[in-house]
Amino acid sequence: MDRKQLRRELRGRRRALSPRQRARYAQQLSRRLASHPLFWRARRIAVYLPNDAEMDLRPLMKRARAMGKRCYLPVISRLSHERLWFAEYREGQALRPNLFGIPEPANGKWSGRSPVGLDLILMPLVGFDESGNRLGMGGGFYDRSLAYMKTRTRWRRPVLLGVAYECQKVDGLKNEAWDVPVNGVITEASLYWDNDAPLPG
Repeated sequence: MDRKQLRRELRGRRRALSPRQRARYAQQLSRRLASHPLFWRARRIAVYLPNDAEMDLRPLMKRARAMGKRCYLPVISRLSHERLWFAEYREGQALRPNLFGIPEPANGKWSGRSPVGLDLILMPLVGFDESGNRLGMGGGFYDRSLAYMKTRTRWRRPVLLGVAYECQKVDGLKNEAWDVPVNGVITEASLYWDNDAPLPG
């Protein structure tokens, strides 16, 4: 099965989850990650707003704010529409749709932060395997924005954590040359972690 077909199948799996299931899984994931040192140590965390039945991180964002952490949303750069910046997001802040209709902070294009200034990036996935290979939407925004990490040997911030439902796990994914692997993947059921990856802080 090629990537296009696999994306279609895996997006179908998450869309097949009922709203009640998705809400329950979002709470389970929030509790799981909020109890982990990976989350405790991160002060600046990139999140996302759910689109196309993605895992909802809003319960986790609420916990993060209560713990004094700062949350950032991805914003398509106004200088290069192929890369992402990350704008701080506060509850109730004005949002507007980007080129793909996904909400982002209204002033984000002028106040964005480079990914290198973040501790933890939570990335939405279409699919993943236990080796850290991931399947995104196919736009390549995260890969282009994080390409610098493939050449780093020492300072490797931010930590990259994929977010998905357990039903999106597959036996194996081919890692393309341009793919930036994640340090781990969290679902409502488990945290798949690369033991060689650093923790924030």
